Amino acid sequence: QVQLVESGGQLVQAGGSLRLSCAASGRTFSSYSMGWFRQAAGKEREFVAAIDWNGGSTVYADSVKGRFTISRDNAKNTVYLQMNSLKPEDTAVYYCAADQRRYLSATYYRANEYEHWGQGTQVTVSS
Repeated sequence: QVQLVESGGQLVQAGGSLRLSCAASGRTFSSYSMGWFRQAAGKEREFVAAIDWNGGSTVYADSVKGRFTISRDNAKNTVYLQMNSLKPEDTAVYYCAADQRRYLSATYYRANEYEHWGQGTQVTVSS
């Protein structure tokens, strides 16, 4: 069982940067692949980025590619999302999620591939 707690969300101006963190409990964190999703008000939850168990493979949504970077530190049981060049359309609640498989599935972008979820952290980008 993995419990996830996100942090780092806040109000930021367009063009700014934020780093989100997701701290995981449990000794099996290093064997999980991890994902970040986001949900804007009135919209469905959407995939942002994912990383496999050792950081050897990362994938991104087209909307964030080149601006966001996902990484992990297994010694600290933490996954990060570095967000640069933020836009107002990045405003959303950001969630991290854990998939018990080490490697990214073929459908890593689907929320139902992930068994464990955090409570979310709000990111607001002002124009």
